[in-house]
Amino acid sequence: MVSPVVTVSIFQKQPDPKVFLAGQVIFEEGQPGDQMYGILEGEVDILVNGKVVETIDPGEVFGVGVLVGVKNRTYTAIAKGDCKLVFLDERRFLFAVQETPMFAIEVMKSYSERLSRLQRMV
Repeated sequence: MVSPVVTVSIFQKQPDPKVFLAGQVIFEEGQPGDQMYGILEGEVDILVNGKVVETIDPGEVFGVGVLVGVKNRTYTAIAKGDCKLVFLDERRFLFAVQETPMFAIEVMKSYSERLSRLQRMV
């Protein structure tokens, strides 16, 4: 899991948080993508083949794969309740990594742990 302090401080600096209502699809498995998300408020369900495999909390990130070479989303993300998300596109992600190297390490750790969990479930 990414350190909530590091994540929140980086994501709070991002403009235009997006609000998703309970049940709203953030993105779907198989879709192309060009941004990752950080959760400021609320929870997000991660689904594979229509089944919830994980619920992630404020301070965590998701959707990282499309910024590190994965072509399409490997899971579906749905707002569990109303939530506020901030996103980073590739340019902002690279800037955050340059400014805060620990952010990169924590994001990659989170990504690899989630990928390992998802692969075990498929």
